[in-house]
Amino acid sequence: MTKAELTKVVSDNTGYDLTTVREIIDATNDTIKKTMIKGEGVYMRGFGTFAPKVRKQKVARNITAGTKLILPEHRIATFKPAPEFKEGMKGKRTR
Repeated sequence: MTKAELTKVVSDNTGYDLTTVREIIDATNDTIKKTMIKGEGVYMRGFGTFAPKVRKQKVARNITAGTKLILPEHRIATFKPAPEFKEGMKGKRTR
């Protein structure tokens, strides 16, 4: 589902116009991004938790050249689904 499709579905379900829904979705996305960039997580009950995580420095290999390189410590974005979300996804294979 694309952002445009999501906007349409939310608009249809809530009765709000597309412009208002688009602004709300954009504001939600921006708030989640800014919060995670600050190093904090965002918890949405029944949906899940968005949180930043630090990956430690590690040694990797360039298989082609056969050389070792050091990957520096870096932050990544993670998402952990809520138990209700996980339960709803069980057995719902699409492929």
